[in-house]
Amino acid sequence: MVTKKLIANCLSTTFNQIPEEVQVHGKRSLLNWLGAAIGAAEHSSIDMLVELSNDLSSSGEATIFGRREKSDISTAALVMGTASHIFDYDDTHLDTIHHPSGPVAPVVVALGEHLEASGEEALKAFILGCEAELRISNAVYPSHYKLGWHITSSTGVFGAAIAAGVLLGLDDDELSNAMGIAGTQAFGLRASFGTMAKPLHPGKAAQTGLLSALLAQKGFTGSQEILEAKRGFANVLAPEHELEKVNFNWGEDWELLKNTFKPYACGIVLHPSIDACIYFKERISFEELKSIQLTVNPYVLELTGNRNPKTGLEGKFSIYFAAAAAFIYGEAGFKQFTDDIVCQQNIQQVQRKIQVKVDETIKEEQVVARAELFNGETMEYKVDHTTGSLLNPMKESDLTNKFNELAGEWMEQSQIRDIVSKLLDLENLPSINELTELNNFTVAKRFH
Repeated sequence: MVTKKLIANCLSTTFNQIPEEVQVHGKRSLLNWLGAAIGAAEHSSIDMLVELSNDLSSSGEATIFGRREKSDISTAALVMGTASHIFDYDDTHLDTIHHPSGPVAPVVVALGEHLEASGEEALKAFILGCEAELRISNAVYPSHYKLGWHITSSTGVFGAAIAAGVLLGLDDDELSNAMGIAGTQAFGLRASFGTMAKPLHPGKAAQTGLLSALLAQKGFTGSQEILEAKRGFANVLAPEHELEKVNFNWGEDWELLKNTFKPYACGIVLHPSIDACIYFKERISFEELKSIQLTVNPYVLELTGNRNPKTGLEGKFSIYFAAAAAFIYGEAGFKQFTDDIVCQQNIQQVQRKIQVKVDETIKEEQVVARAELFNGETMEYKVDHTTGSLLNPMKESDLTNKFNELAGEWMEQSQIRDIVSKLLDLENLPSINELTELNNFTVAKRFH
């Protein structure tokens, strides 16, 4: 049975059996996730979630990174998971367009703090949770995604449940039940892209997985064959699937090593075009530019074909805006995807000069770009491996700089250094609380 085999694999994997390169990549994934979560912690949508928590009289025991408030562990997981996806600046498993840390890391931080778990226990739970959800994603992609499911949340509930179950020390039956409870709550529709509901997906997946494990610990039951059952996850939500991928070469091949990190605060399919437009920005002036033609993978227009975005969120799903912002600013960080910049006249002028053509031979990490100048000259540029891809990855120093960009406006440099240092040495911390205790500052309101 697929579900039982996956659980057995997770429960039998010791920390020392996880290769060092996987441990290092796990810590980098956590660093990238935490920066994205802190960076958006004062966004208006996060205010709404925290206010809802207060309305429900939640107990204040769990840290919410980037906020003064504390909450119960369930709400903390929901809030941090949502915050980490607001800027679309989180990690990406390119094979499945999945953002693995968002549903899993909040559970590890919130529940780990509650249990006073060691850094090694927390890192192990994070790695195994991510590995499980990515293998499930591999098994149902692409048919599941093409149906309209947001795979980060729909499979993320399983990763969150595994991570919580590992930290709680659940046995085989309990963790099987947790998977069943989580799987029956799998959710997330791509129709939500461009709205506040999209970043809610990984937050809700984190909360759902956590609650599923806590319920299972009390004896609550769920299907113990949730992945493979006739009316289970794969058969209902993925017309075509290969469940043998879930457990294939467990412990030898690590999907987490395929996790990539974003240099730009938007969907990964936009990154090659952003690279190209930054290249043109460095060589062509605004006054010289007549047009830019981008030849892209079909997913680009399917996911980001919004011709006239009106908000920063909508801009994250517009190849036209992202390309224009990259050409005007020479970058595409979270500061570019705002309502004000979307409405700027020079941005809209460049948007009208962007032409997009689809070519099925172009890979998702590629683009062929051609700029035409008013004087009749042309310039061509091809991106084969976009910045942040597996063959052109962000280095650890890049991730540290990105963390500083996200947190540096309002967090002391000494705090940033301490958080980065402890995260990158996580397995040696006696308690993950040494990390959460660093969230001890007064937050300025930056989004109001």
